[in-house]
Amino acid sequence: MLSIPGNKYRLCDGVTRRDVLKIGALAMGGLTLPDLLRAEASAGIRGSHKAIIMIYMCGAPSHQDMYDLKMDAPAEIRGEFQPIATNVSGIQICEHMPRMAKIMDKCVPLRAVYGSPSGAHDSFICYTGRSTQNQPTGGWPAVGSAVSRLQGPVNPAIPPFVGLSPNAGHPPYGSPGLPGFLGVGHSAFRPSGPAKQNMVLQGLTLDRLDDRKTLLSSFDRFRRDADAHGNMSGMDELGAQALNILTSSRLAQALDLSNEDPRVRERYGKGDPKNYGDGAPRNLEHFLLARRLVEAGARVVTLNFGRWDFHSSNFSGLKDTHLPLFDQGLSALIEDLHERGLADDVSVVAWGEFGRTPRINKNAGRDHWPQVGGGIVAGGGMKTGQVIGSTDRLGAKPNERPTHFAEVLATLYHNIGIKANATTVPDLSGRPQYLVGGDHAPMPELI
Repeated sequence: MLSIPGNKYRLCDGVTRRDVLKIGALAMGGLTLPDLLRAEASAGIRGSHKAIIMIYMCGAPSHQDMYDLKMDAPAEIRGEFQPIATNVSGIQICEHMPRMAKIMDKCVPLRAVYGSPSGAHDSFICYTGRSTQNQPTGGWPAVGSAVSRLQGPVNPAIPPFVGLSPNAGHPPYGSPGLPGFLGVGHSAFRPSGPAKQNMVLQGLTLDRLDDRKTLLSSFDRFRRDADAHGNMSGMDELGAQALNILTSSRLAQALDLSNEDPRVRERYGKGDPKNYGDGAPRNLEHFLLARRLVEAGARVVTLNFGRWDFHSSNFSGLKDTHLPLFDQGLSALIEDLHERGLADDVSVVAWGEFGRTPRINKNAGRDHWPQVGGGIVAGGGMKTGQVIGSTDRLGAKPNERPTHFAEVLATLYHNIGIKANATTVPDLSGRPQYLVGGDHAPMPELI
């Protein structure tokens, strides 16, 4: 058990701050995260909260090879994969996603997603619903940053916005979503790598921690007074967040999979923790971490998965390296949320930045196709077991119910209690800005 020496700061209930730190650290040596959550619930000190898990499929998967197979199209468009029936009559998906097929009643394939401004790779559209063009100073904020700004933390020890996105060779593939004009105080907390080892105090007393905090505050106050451009904005939030993490083991416990039920870990699987090319890992444990993080108090968790940019060998790439792992991880997450009673509170979306060309190229690949793509949503109390949207016979353009990226994001905001098309946040000039644009409303088919 972690025990931090220092003065006894007594709280209003008679419990010392030192004791609270000891209690918070118990999870490191005995209590599991579910134990802590059950204890809090029985004591009446934990309320449920709404959350979002977004899986960004780096590089854009081919919509017509996953949820929108075109079996009546010519062979050079149809491709190699066959559709299979799901547990919802009339809905078929790719044969290499059998686990998702078994839980389609808990999902909604989106078959006509549009809005990507170009064929350039960038996660920006998925996180903001907006183009990178004509941005206000500082840039548009990602959904996680906006939720952090508007709702703050559920628990001081858990950042409201967490990004499970190791750095990638192509930087947008490693982005968890940027804070834009909301400032660094609302950026994603990224626990990958060495940062995980720095989430607990290492031989530092509370007295010394307080001394260092006071000294740092005096320096920061001077720097802010001298800062004419607002570059220091958000540093107070970062400092407070760091101290909350250090003085509680809650985040470290949520990230520690050794205390998870072995049967649950087996269901999710491990995948591959190494980056795939210049993309993200195909790490199935990130799906489990996402569930543990929202259960512990995170409001938005983004998860970057794989590299779906198959300009060549599209079908072998999907079949051998991506679809089976994606099928396992996403189905395990959705089932887990339902079994733990979290499905009404946690919204899930998985998508990429655009679709792929209808015609298969000479290298058996599909190229960039910003005209239309696809995705899938689940949870959040949404009306599942249906398909929204369709494309034409070749999968080249939207046919029925085109769905803009911003509509999906407006729905996710709605699910966590924010009216995205009516709520504004101030940019760096103080001008109010809508979260996704005032003309994009939540999808009535889902809410």
